[in-house]
Amino acid sequence: MGTTNHISTKWLGKMAFESNNPSGLNLRIDAGPDDGGEGSGLRPKALMLSSLAGCSGLDVASLIKKMKLEVDDFHIETIANLTDEHPKYYDGVTIEYHFYGDNLREDKLRKAVDLSIEKYCGVMEMFRRFAALEVKVLFHR
Repeated sequence: MGTTNHISTKWLGKMAFESNNPSGLNLRIDAGPDDGGEGSGLRPKALMLSSLAGCSGLDVASLIKKMKLEVDDFHIETIANLTDEHPKYYDGVTIEYHFYGDNLREDKLRKAVDLSIEKYCGVMEMFRRFAALEVKVLFHR
């Protein structure tokens, strides 16, 4: 049997919720004004994209350190297509890894990204179950 994650999410009134996290930090979820909320929190579907980028980003950052690579800056752009019909879900996601630096080892960085998406990132594996994924690795000098 695997590890269990237990998250507690409490209604704060109107459309707002507060959700805890094993880190000890809480996060607020809220709908936008169009949906009866006040926009005082994060949107659930967008949070899934942050989880995806964060999960893979942690892998890549760890591998950059392990491989002793020189990277000045690194960010991930996650662009997702939401279906038109309810329940709306992401059917396609593009994940762009942007690396900046004067001394980028492109082969090693591609390997780091590949290891994350193929082997380590559990959130990526979950997304793979319901969405077509496209991965791009871009280098900026």
